[in-house]
Amino acid sequence: LAPRPTQTVPCYCPVYLADSCEERVQRKTGDCGEEAHAQLANDHSKMEHLIPVINKLQDVFNAVGGQQIDLPQIVVVGAQSSGKSSVLEHVVGRDFLPRGSNIVTRRPLILQLVHVPASGGDSKYEEWGEFLHKPNEMMHDFKKIRDEIEAETNRSCGPRGITSAPIRLRIYSPHVLDLTLVDLPGLTKVPIPGQSPTIVEDIRNMALQFITKPNAIILAVHAANTDLANSDGIQLALEVDPNGERTVGVITKIDIMDKGTDALDMLKGRVIPLKLGYVGVVNRSQADINSGKSIRDAIKSESEYFSSHPLYRSLASTLGTSFLTKQLNKVLMDHIRDNLPELKHKINKMMMDAQREMDSYGGDGDLQITPGGQLLNIITAFSSAYCDAIDGKIRELSINQLYGGARINYIFQEIYTKCIDSIDPSQLSLDDIRNAIKNVTGTKSSLFVPEESFEQLVMTQVGRLEDPSLDCVDHVHKELMKIVEQLESKDLQRYQVLRARVIGVVHNLLRDRVQPTKEMIQNLINIEKAYINTTHEDFIGGGQAIGKLFEKMAMQKQEEARQGQQQQPQSGFGAPQQSGFGAQQSGFGAPQQSGFGAQQSGFGAQQSGFGAQQSGFGAQKSGFGAQGQPQSGFGAPAQVDRLQRPPMSLKAQMSQMTDKEKFEVELIQNLISSYFDIVRKNVGDSVPKTIMHFLVNGSKSMIQNELVKELYREDQFSELLSESPHVAERRRNCRELLGALKKANDVLTDVRDYNVSRV
Repeated sequence: LAPRPTQTVPCYCPVYLADSCEERVQRKTGDCGEEAHAQLANDHSKMEHLIPVINKLQDVFNAVGGQQIDLPQIVVVGAQSSGKSSVLEHVVGRDFLPRGSNIVTRRPLILQLVHVPASGGDSKYEEWGEFLHKPNEMMHDFKKIRDEIEAETNRSCGPRGITSAPIRLRIYSPHVLDLTLVDLPGLTKVPIPGQSPTIVEDIRNMALQFITKPNAIILAVHAANTDLANSDGIQLALEVDPNGERTVGVITKIDIMDKGTDALDMLKGRVIPLKLGYVGVVNRSQADINSGKSIRDAIKSESEYFSSHPLYRSLASTLGTSFLTKQLNKVLMDHIRDNLPELKHKINKMMMDAQREMDSYGGDGDLQITPGGQLLNIITAFSSAYCDAIDGKIRELSINQLYGGARINYIFQEIYTKCIDSIDPSQLSLDDIRNAIKNVTGTKSSLFVPEESFEQLVMTQVGRLEDPSLDCVDHVHKELMKIVEQLESKDLQRYQVLRARVIGVVHNLLRDRVQPTKEMIQNLINIEKAYINTTHEDFIGGGQAIGKLFEKMAMQKQEEARQGQQQQPQSGFGAPQQSGFGAQQSGFGAPQQSGFGAQQSGFGAQQSGFGAQQSGFGAQKSGFGAQGQPQSGFGAPAQVDRLQRPPMSLKAQMSQMTDKEKFEVELIQNLISSYFDIVRKNVGDSVPKTIMHFLVNGSKSMIQNELVKELYREDQFSELLSESPHVAERRRNCRELLGALKKANDVLTDVRDYNVSRV
């Protein structure tokens, strides 16, 4: 047999027009051959899986609220009463959309058509609808579907409002092809009473929200009895698709055009060209609807109208609802095919993210691990994360603020160190030092500086370091508690009961470590108090302190002398500026306050007779030496003196200190400052080390053992490892999303080499 000649004419095998893949295989018209037809059917069968997968992805994204992909879908736009709803009902083949005057569609309706094989039984149960907000509720009565759309619309936006929140409806039928369509409210120009004054702009913005997406196919519906140049739907589509590359025009109401007019120019793209072309349809009239004419009968009448019309019968094969449905199916699959590389890339990325999230919930591998092993893994991971947070080994280091161990170091270096450095032992008043000196000498008067007063005062100043040191322990303890609460362990988020128990155990561990730490710090302070090491190499010592004090006193004397010389008069015999023989400030070289012992006198008292009220021969307030005599003369009668009671509180007064006492006070003050600096350095170095050893490192080394000891009990496994309802829901959503993404990826991989041009 001679080989079959090479095909030179296009094959008219209606692959897209057939009802099933099996029928396509059976059609062997033309010169295609059985093998070619089988290959075509196989390729198109693969493509047919794309639309259901896209629909599934849309449902999953909506349910789980995850990251959205701009999935291909057909968006229906058009002016109010242009016939949008009738077109959709003809595509579905059933009455299911609300009808009425004014704006009926007030929410986007995402309509997913799913082709199912005919069961051969009651046709009533071959078609049904399911709403996403009512999962697993099959509605075979399409009147109930219409009622539910109206009710859901009113629940969301009231009787006259609009909203962009979509209603999702899936219709299963053997009489539909796989399609995804979005029905939007009809474009209008003037709001009616009771509607929002911004409703015109709101509907326009809602439509733009859907058709602006690059993967959206625009189905622009226009009534044939109006000028195409004034079409609201076409104009809006061309705003976002100026070249008409993803816009399909639908011309409705062709049968009611004025006599002498036709739609040929519009259908052939002569007015406003679109690359995807125009499809003319004839919908049911209001009289047909009132008479109960079914949509299937209307589609037959539509086919007869175009095939018998003298102007349209040459185009009859490209007109009508059946062709529109198959054309939309083809355009949608072509559009999906063109976007396969980008779509596959996005799905792969989402798969990786979903897989990581699933792994954080334990994945499905937890089923293969015993509860005890799973609990030990969680405890080990938490303990390691706690230690890493302190040591600065966490993977995701924050660059906005300090965290973990860095905050503890800040407490040591910035808060604690600066606090103890600000303690000034020289703030101890000279009166306090003198009181201490007198107290330690008891009833005696000291000949030398008493060493006991120095030790007593030093211990008092050293005790001032205790409170800041104990506060430092509390601050570090709070930081460790904060680390525990902020550890982002996905396992602990998954098991809320276990998380609460883990935090409770660690809190108890840290609290138990606080007391030994504080006791050790108190011991450090007591150790410094227990032995005053005056032989320390950094201590100034008695001799050095006295030498420095003498130097200070000499400098003060020199300064006083210099100031006295600046105030010394230039004339006189050494007499002060104001003087007299018995003046208040005497001449003859007498001191400023002198006489024969008088308080303020020249040779005699400032105000006196020989026994005046204020002195004669040196008595402060006396006649002839009597004290407290209000009026006395030479021979006044004596009165018996009474002692005053000492006050309840006695303090040494600086104004009554002798030069020796001033020297002692300043000497002890210098010794205290020198020795306190030594102790402050020792304590400032030892306290952070103590906190690190007893509290921080102690908790790090004990945390895992403590958690195992308190939590690893077989009778508590089921309670500790029970997932919270929120996490369980997230796990289910993640598993569903991951399954849909994997299925989509498999389908996309299987059809990536498919080329529609082969058809």
